[in-house]
Amino acid sequence: MISMNAKSDATSSAKFEVDGLDLWYGATQALKKVSIDVTSNSITALIGPSGCGKSTFLRVLDRMNDLIDGVRIEGTVLYDGHDIFGGADVIELRKKIGMVFQKPNPFPMSVYDNVAYGPRVHGFRARTGAERRRLDELVERSLVSAALFDEVKDRLRKSATGLSGGQQQRLCIARVLAVEPDVLLMDEPTSALDPISTAKIEALLDDLKKLYTIVIVTHNMQQAGRVSDSTGFFLHGELVEYAPTKEIFFNPKDKRTENYISGRFG
Repeated sequence: MISMNAKSDATSSAKFEVDGLDLWYGATQALKKVSIDVTSNSITALIGPSGCGKSTFLRVLDRMNDLIDGVRIEGTVLYDGHDIFGGADVIELRKKIGMVFQKPNPFPMSVYDNVAYGPRVHGFRARTGAERRRLDELVERSLVSAALFDEVKDRLRKSATGLSGGQQQRLCIARVLAVEPDVLLMDEPTSALDPISTAKIEALLDDLKKLYTIVIVTHNMQQAGRVSDSTGFFLHGELVEYAPTKEIFFNPKDKRTENYISGRFG
């Protein structure tokens, strides 16, 4: 049972409106009556112990769970007021809602081609000089937005696999930005990175939320406290509490949230 009304402060600025979301993997229920509004141009952090449902919830938002056999979903998920399960074009949905994964996964091709990959898949053609210039500008703009361009501008045609782990993760962010999304979903995006690379990603997130709505899953509660505007605490498939981050960390309403934040379990 949710200890506070996650939808009580809903406004027209909600990017996602989730109501009564249940999800099963076969006979196992992974999400239970999750209701949450995600505000536009904000960072929402999802915290909780391993296996609590936070990554499953994240994958609902761009329908990646569709790829798993035996998944059944009930409830409502609205994106900009439209039901994502009500006849939505899944390809277009995933273009608008980009995903950055836990482990950097650059394609075995050049830095440039990694960033250009998405636009090309979605029909961008560079047959003429003007089209090639537009693609060059898009690649550069995406790398600049991911705070990576200055580090790779002299090696755009070299393999992306030669970049450091932190650079690879920012390249993956640039690759998502190149298809001009509306939302960024991030599943533990810094858990495989060193502290310096983590700090660069966190600084980047503060800039990106001016243009995008960001939902991030993290095991690092300090990170959630540093980067997010709102935080949701998941436990056993339930959204126990959802509130502005300062409230979650300094004045939680539910004893289970307090116990998790204070390290008594998890």
